[in-house]
Formats: sequence, structure tokens, C-alpha cells
Amino acid sequence: MSQHENVSSGIEAYEAFQEGSRLLASTNPHAAAVALERARDLEPDKGSVREALGRAYFSSGRFTDASAEFARAIELDPVNDYAHFGLGLTLKRLGDDVGARRHLKLAVAMRPLEEYREALARIVEVPITDLPTTDLPITDLPTTDLPTTDLPTTDLPTTDLPTTDAT
Repeated sequence: MSQHENVSSGIEAYEAFQEGSRLLASTNPHAAAVALERARDLEPDKGSVREALGRAYFSSGRFTDASAEFARAIELDPVNDYAHFGLGLTLKRLGDDVGARRHLKLAVAMRPLEEYREALARIVEVPITDLPTTDLPITDLPTTDLPTTDLPTTDLPTTDLPTTDAT
């Protein structure tokens, strides 16, 4: 593939990602999934596309597909707290409480947002006050550069997946 074709493919993937993101924001997850599938097919190693597609599948009730997309997003970016959160919620829907607990614990450990803590508290059946808060010191975070993606992530409302800040 020539460099021109690579650039053209990247632009097409970005446009499909943007279209899918707009559709997901407009609460049309089925149409969003179609656009995001196109973006994924063009750029299969973009974690942001995989995460957004997982959200579209989750909102469409396609939990097995959502699980696969969130898992792939985590393979591409192991510190993607939102992908761990989404996978945890998806696994819970699929009846895998052990897997759900594992990924929700990781999401809370990475970024102890209220939404993550509440989801984990529902699964482990402990008071939310016993879970880590955002007041934790961040001095133990690695100082190395974390992997980034070329496509932006956005905050998109979904039914059960609260939005988070893109980092």
C-alpha cells in the first residue's frame, strides 16, 4: 500500500470514527456500530475505535460483541481504564461475575471515578465507602510515556456506560 493510500485510509477511518461518535452521542447505537465497524476495519489497531465500538455494541445489547471490542481495546492499551470499566459491565451482563469484578477492580485502581466505584460496589457487595476514592495519592504513577492513539476519544453518553474524561 502506498503512502497516499495509507493517508487516504487514515482519513476515511477518522471520518467513520467521527460519524460513529456523533451517532453514538445522538443515542443511535445501531447506526453508530455500522460506522465504527467501518473505522475498525480500516484501522484495526486503534484502541479508541475499539472502545467506541464496544460502547455502541453495549448500548445495542450486543454484549458478546462489546466484550470482544473492549478486550481488544485493552490489548492495545492495557491502561485504558474506561475499556476495563466497559468490559467489566459487559462481563457482568454476560454472567461472568469473576471477570467483571477483575476488570472493574482494575478500572477503580487506575482511576477511582464514582461511576467505576459504584459499579464495583454493586458486584462485590461492599459499601462504596470501603472502595478507593479520588483522594488517593498519585505519586506512584509511572513517569514513562503512556501509549496514545491517533484518533481522539470523546465523551459520549450511553445507557449504562457513563462517560469519562478522555486522557
